[in-house]
Amino acid sequence: MNTTLARLLSAMKSAMPIAGRTSVWLLKIIIPITLIVSILQYLGVIEVVAKALTPLFSFIGLPGEAAIVFLTSIFLSLYAPIAVIATLPLNPRDITILAVMCLIAHNMIVETAVQHKTGSNYFGIFALRIIGAFVAAFFLNLLLPETTETAHIVLDNNVDPSFWQMIQTWAIGAFWLTVKILLIVTGLMILQNILQEFKILDLISRIFAPLMTAMGLPRSTSFLWFVAHILGLTYGGAVMIEEVKNNKLSKYDANLLNYHTALNHSTLEDTLLFVAIGVPVLWMIIPRFIMAIVFVWFVRLVRHIKSKHRLQRR
Repeated sequence: MNTTLARLLSAMKSAMPIAGRTSVWLLKIIIPITLIVSILQYLGVIEVVAKALTPLFSFIGLPGEAAIVFLTSIFLSLYAPIAVIATLPLNPRDITILAVMCLIAHNMIVETAVQHKTGSNYFGIFALRIIGAFVAAFFLNLLLPETTETAHIVLDNNVDPSFWQMIQTWAIGAFWLTVKILLIVTGLMILQNILQEFKILDLISRIFAPLMTAMGLPRSTSFLWFVAHILGLTYGGAVMIEEVKNNKLSKYDANLLNYHTALNHSTLEDTLLFVAIGVPVLWMIIPRFIMAIVFVWFVRLVRHIKSKHRLQRR
């Protein structure tokens, strides 16, 4: 019993410095970005840019106002675009398409930086998520039945805040976000160390192995895939950074997982946010899973063809 307790304490102790470094790195990116975006929103810059994108959104069956929602999602977490949706005259069909787009391409400045830290190309991942969002919207526009109903989402519309009220709101949000990141990242690092210490990660890998194989992902990514789908890309990526740094995950394997999670992650929390405003859950989950699986197998096929071509040239 003493030996087990000692191993637990050792795993927890070794996780603390890593959790601290990772949390500070995340916060140095997240805090300035949220402030900048809040100011741009207050000044109306994002709305101006969104209006310029109206023709592009009409191509996928969405009204021009939808561009504001999508742009907001790119820079912030999903709470922000959901708040914007509540102010617009969108029907359930529009909201379903937007939900899938936002689930693929949200909080991208931060999340793409996390994936870049594990070795993936920043602009490649960024482009993949933007393109993936529009591809998903294009097919959903063809598949979803037409509707003339307008959604009614309750929103407390207060008078526009002053600049300093906006800064105060941002500061309060930034404080609680900091607390959340410190707690979740520390908890994840401790959990990972305990699972490794007691060889539970090996068991998780064996359990998820058939699913990983079907999706074209290596078995070594089982735990990271699970974390990314339950807690999201930021926290899942924080664990992956340590895996890559300690050479427990190859760059190629990390890239494959990044491709999958770029298109499909946080299946639990983020999806439930849209379920709360009436978006059908299957329309949000199935398209993202299909796109992620297809793209990973496409990348593997391309790599196989290139390898075969190099061998033939020799």
